[in-house]
Amino acid sequence: MVGEQARSARLAADLDQRTLAARADVSVGAVKNLEGGKGSSLRTLIRVVRALDRLDWLEALAPPITVSPLRMLAAKRSEPPRPRRASRRRSGD
Repeated sequence: MVGEQARSARLAADLDQRTLAARADVSVGAVKNLEGGKGSSLRTLIRVVRALDRLDWLEALAPPITVSPLRMLAAKRSEPPRPRRASRRRSGD
């Protein structure tokens, strides 16, 4: 799926695999593996996406922010502290 999109974008930009690999600073084999769905590293994917000027793909991967970290912190501070468990005394102390 991602590989197919990368291939389509490469062809739409009228680039061959060798040129895309050079622009992305990855090997031609890495581009072939990505396009063929044989696996790719995140580093290669990001470099190829940047070389294709398709950063919108990366933004689409990020989930929408639904929880504010600051609100979570404020809620945690407003909670009463948890009761501590009584420590056991060692015999002989």
